[in-house]
Amino acid sequence: MDFRIADTFTDSLARLTGEEQKIVKTTAFDLQMNPVNPGMQLHRIEQSKDKRFWSARVGRDLRLIIHRTEASFLLCYVAHHDQAYRWAERRKLEVHPTTGAAQWVEIRERVEEIVAPSLPASAGAMPSPTRALFSDRPDSELLAYGVPADWLADVRSVTDEDELLSLADHLPAEAAEALLELATGGRPAFAMAAVTGASPFDHPDAQRRFRVMHDVEELERALDFPWDKWTIFLHPAQRQWVERSYSGPARIAGSAGTGKTIVALHRAVFLARSQPDNRVLLTTFSDTLAHALHDKLRRLISNQPRLAERLEVLSLNAIGQRLYQAQVGPARVASEDVLRELMQSAWDECAAKLNGMKFSPSFLFSEWEEMVDAWQFDRWESYRDIKRLGRKTRLSESQRAALWQVFEHMQRKLADRGLQTWAGLFTQLASAQSRRVAAGQAPAFDHVVVDEAQDLSVAQLRFLSALAGGAPNGLFFAGDLGQRIFQQPFSWKSLGVDVRGRSRTLHINYRTSHQIRIQADRLLGPEVSDVDGNSEERTGTVSVFNGPTPIIRLFKNEDQETHTVANWLRARISEGLPVRDMAVFVRADAQMDRARAATELAGIAYTVLDGRLTALTAMPGMAPDELNIATMHLAKGLEFRAVAVMACDDEVLPLQERIESIADKADLEEVYNTERHLLYVACTRARDWLLVTSVEPGSEFLQDLQDVRLAT
Repeated sequence: MDFRIADTFTDSLARLTGEEQKIVKTTAFDLQMNPVNPGMQLHRIEQSKDKRFWSARVGRDLRLIIHRTEASFLLCYVAHHDQAYRWAERRKLEVHPTTGAAQWVEIRERVEEIVAPSLPASAGAMPSPTRALFSDRPDSELLAYGVPADWLADVRSVTDEDELLSLADHLPAEAAEALLELATGGRPAFAMAAVTGASPFDHPDAQRRFRVMHDVEELERALDFPWDKWTIFLHPAQRQWVERSYSGPARIAGSAGTGKTIVALHRAVFLARSQPDNRVLLTTFSDTLAHALHDKLRRLISNQPRLAERLEVLSLNAIGQRLYQAQVGPARVASEDVLRELMQSAWDECAAKLNGMKFSPSFLFSEWEEMVDAWQFDRWESYRDIKRLGRKTRLSESQRAALWQVFEHMQRKLADRGLQTWAGLFTQLASAQSRRVAAGQAPAFDHVVVDEAQDLSVAQLRFLSALAGGAPNGLFFAGDLGQRIFQQPFSWKSLGVDVRGRSRTLHINYRTSHQIRIQADRLLGPEVSDVDGNSEERTGTVSVFNGPTPIIRLFKNEDQETHTVANWLRARISEGLPVRDMAVFVRADAQMDRARAATELAGIAYTVLDGRLTALTAMPGMAPDELNIATMHLAKGLEFRAVAVMACDDEVLPLQERIESIADKADLEEVYNTERHLLYVACTRARDWLLVTSVEPGSEFLQDLQDVRLAT
């Protein structure tokens, strides 16, 4: 007999108190020991249409709902008595007649009508037709998408977006996703038909909701981690991009919440598993994100230690420094403060010889960092002829010549001190990889998978190209141009990394509610393109679940904002939301006191996240149940059920310091774009609840979110 758990069980378990969860887990372990003859009395739920539902008493009032057959023992749901029985009375477990997948089917006559909140019209929203959305679709097509036969009439009666979103909450995930994609003009793939004789639980769509527990350790992991974080679930439609063989570099794109990181994780694991003699590097641009990736990977392959031996997770700087030490020698990388000091010194020495030309310190440093150092120019001709992509300020040849004198002094000062930049380190490392290949030496890694690839630097990409770019399946990138917040745009193709024809955009959002996604998408355009002409369309993205409408509020003073955020946080807790599933984000350290004040007023313990994300990546029980506070830059790669984004004031977003550092108004566009992306990143960390606040006059970006109201 197979012992399984359902996602509905782990979801309901997470809503119980800590003490209740301990009792339920003990009962689950006892049942797993002997599901054929459990050492407790089970009661058949006579009121259910599915006569294979049973209940087990857990403590005084808790009831564990079980679905039992001769071949399967399934933990389905847990709650207090009446709620648990209502759940079982409203559902049945069926094998879909077309796809062959096991799925929950809600009993149609027991479902109460739910009215979804109406949303303001927005770009990318589906039109409101005068006839039913799916009136021209035959039953055979709807069934092939996984729609239960009992619900065909309801699907055919849907006439607008709100009705469809309400209905989607009652349908299996594969059916809801397909209908949402159809309604927005997409062409969803039909669900995979089951292999003859295969178990309905083995179908890829059934794997979304049911998992076999092979031993106590596996069950313990499943109950310790929330369902979505434990399984690191790969959508069946995404598997083709994970397992495909690519003749050159490949890239997966998509807006926040579409599963890019999950695809990257599974791609790395697939390569390590299918190429047992090869080494795989899973990397990203920051230590913070690398720690988050490592945590997810640990949960994904915790029972496969030998696989982990050939799969490393490190930030690019960390792996760069390690390989440089091994292949080139000791590295002494100058800090930003030292670089700025040297640049000022170089300018002071050259200014008198530049015929009165003047450049601001901020312009000098950014020109050095984004052009000269990024591309590692060591000759005047290279700097003279470069197309200054991403740099809006035009420079004549005489201005470039004057600047080159300063930059040559800068390079000599670095050499005299025995220092180098990160760009210099990665450029030398790229040359070292090329020499190793020419000498017939094995590469340090055979495959490289990069997450958050939109924030790669020029030198980092050059290094990756030299490391694995020439091999089939050597490079795989995942990223979103709409979340680029650190790097200037540049041409990947010019560095030998051409993803044209091997680039795909994901359109199903699994993490963020429809309401939050629609509102956050207003911060960005309908399409984002890179320098090489690769486009990412955002209008076709659909979310697969509903949620409360996001709240955007403007206050007269900080005290009003603090009290409102505190009340909002307390309201989430009163609704049963665990504190660890909540976060407060601010633009920078200067606004951190406002986040602390609101959390303290709410009477909630909190953790200020550091770069290692210690509070989030600890094993269950090892970290306190505390709310998370962080800056927006640390928000990348994270997700929470409820998020408050505070202090979105004028001169905070966009940050006034960045605006004042711009030497030419033409460069303002890039600052505004990256600041807008930063707010988008913060807002899309929220799954269900989003609150955005500011003190008047407020950031101009809030007007793009619409429905901004001044609190009285």
